Amino acid sequence: MKHLKGLKEYLGQHYEEAVLDQAQASGREWVFHLHGDRSIVSADFKNGQYELIFGNSGPQPESVHKTEVKFFYPQEQEAAVAKSLKLDKTVRAKGLGPLYYTRDRCFVKNKSLYPLMLDREVVLVTLLEGEILRGLISGFNRYEISLHLKGGVPVTLLRHAIYAFVNKKGRSFLKKDQERLRDWQKTTYFIEAT
Repeated sequence: MKHLKGLKEYLGQHYEEAVLDQAQASGREWVFHLHGDRSIVSADFKNGQYELIFGNSGPQPESVHKTEVKFFYPQEQEAAVAKSLKLDKTVRAKGLGPLYYTRDRCFVKNKSLYPLMLDREVVLVTLLEGEILRGLISGFNRYEISLHLKGGVPVTLLRHAIYAFVNKKGRSFLKKDQERLRDWQKTTYFIEAT
């Protein structure tokens, strides 16, 4: 039986990790981009099961459902991210908001992400409101995909915010396309089980 060499071990180590937990523990300020072109800058937040609670230690905390969050990054990278961020006006014109039901979301399989990460292949990720992030996959877990944009700028996107996920040649790595294309089977990592 064939499988992707190392994927099971990678998932065992990283799948339940959360960059949001690491961000919360860091004490640094983070920029969170939300649906509706809204952003929150905060070092004081709590990563709850379904919500982020900003101003967690203050008198007026603000609770935001995680499906409202599209991506986040360290505040000191704000100018670099703004410079790298592009916009697909066609996707923006669709007026898509957060997708609360998992059946409506655009999935990327772990077995597609893993070879892309190992091969350091540039990917272009379009989010539901049209933002385009271009970079290298530096890691992924159950809910998040971390990218390094040009210059190594770290950005973490929430998997529920994805609209399109392609490489530089325009090859789609969304689950609906990869069920037919099965690109992970064409990589050198796809081997016979021993």
